[in-house]
Amino acid sequence: MKTFDGLRLDVRTYGPEDAPITVVLAHCWTFNQADWHFQVRDLLREFGHQIRIVTWDHRGHGNSDPVTRADARIVNLARDMSDVIDTHAPNGKLVLAGHSIGGMTMMALAELRPELFQRVVGAAFISTSSGAIDTVTLGLPEMGPLLRAQIPRMLAFRSRTLTRKARRRAPIIERQVMTRFVFGRPLRLADVALAVEGLINSPGDTVVGFYNDCLQHERTSALKVYDGIPTHVVVGTRDVLTPPSHARRIAENVEGAVLTVVPDAGHMLPQERDQLVSGVLVRLVRPHL
Repeated sequence: MKTFDGLRLDVRTYGPEDAPITVVLAHCWTFNQADWHFQVRDLLREFGHQIRIVTWDHRGHGNSDPVTRADARIVNLARDMSDVIDTHAPNGKLVLAGHSIGGMTMMALAELRPELFQRVVGAAFISTSSGAIDTVTLGLPEMGPLLRAQIPRMLAFRSRTLTRKARRRAPIIERQVMTRFVFGRPLRLADVALAVEGLINSPGDTVVGFYNDCLQHERTSALKVYDGIPTHVVVGTRDVLTPPSHARRIAENVEGAVLTVVPDAGHMLPQERDQLVSGVLVRLVRPHL
């Protein structure tokens, strides 16, 4: 499908158009809709064609069109999410789930289209933040702020100077970033490989542009729209990108939200704790079938 500004998005749907409820899954920064592959599998196994599932590659990610650095903004992801819903799930109830920048997109969507939330019957914020990303130390109080700024620039430099084939052949930096700062324990090599591939496929403008915009992200007030909607907030104790304090801030600002803090897990909960995340989505869907 095409975005409001003419970009092509790679969207995939599962289940019938007239399903009574649709699960809409927004993926994380520098990945793609494969972020949710375990959850798509588990939801289809649990509910079959009773539900509809919609996933897509954000602009600048995966198989969707690239973006300029100036257009790599969370508000544009929210506009895209709005259009994805209008096109592929125009009727019926909605369960929204967002991982990392996908959760930030859900907050921007609440600012953009609060009336849409009359249809939302469940929400899951997975490893995400409502603001203050510029205070994150990556678990390294002294070096963290410097590293936080340098890692996206280093990844963008590799994107500009090396072909994707070369980076796949020797993804030393990409793998180190994933294993040191993104994943917790235990570590499954297949999960890391999938995330590294997503990172290699992310252009430099995607990496730096969305990173810079995340530093400006402050949408705690938008969480008010989720009051009264069954909402789960999930975070790992080893998440140094959007740490537990950020999850608590979300939960404290959504009336009735349930917070789950997962021991030893990192930032990639849809892979690291796939059954737990799938279980959250199943519990949000089941009352409406």
